Amino acid sequence: MEAGFQLIASSTFTHIFAIFSLIVVILINFYTVQKVDNFFVMASRLKKLTPYFHAINFIIAYTGAVLSGFTHDLNPTVVLMVPTTLFLMISEIKRYKKMRVIQLAEVELQAEFRVFAKKIYTMQILAIVAMYIIANIF
Repeated sequence: MEAGFQLIASSTFTHIFAIFSLIVVILINFYTVQKVDNFFVMASRLKKLTPYFHAINFIIAYTGAVLSGFTHDLNPTVVLMVPTTLFLMISEIKRYKKMRVIQLAEVELQAEFRVFAKKIYTMQILAIVAMYIIANIF
């Protein structure tokens, strides 16, 4: 029984730490899109952080599944966390795919991408905050 409590405690800590880490990565990406003028420097920085984003998102999903499975807790909040995780993953993939095809001469597409990326990062932060509020209410 003691090992079970240790598993829950370490999974909970890892889950919460990963959520805050993901928020930090999203905020760094948002700041990069906002402040870096050179598109290709910005794209390079975003490209370097993309694997971290997906790895942290996977850690969140995995530790959430471990916690839910071990505690046999499948309430509506837990069920809502799955689409939230999928939204974060899919939106980041869409952002990356849109960014990687933009060429040097396509200044108009670069400006459109900045607006698109800001919207994506804002929606990601809002999804995490909404999930936090829902988890605390229910």
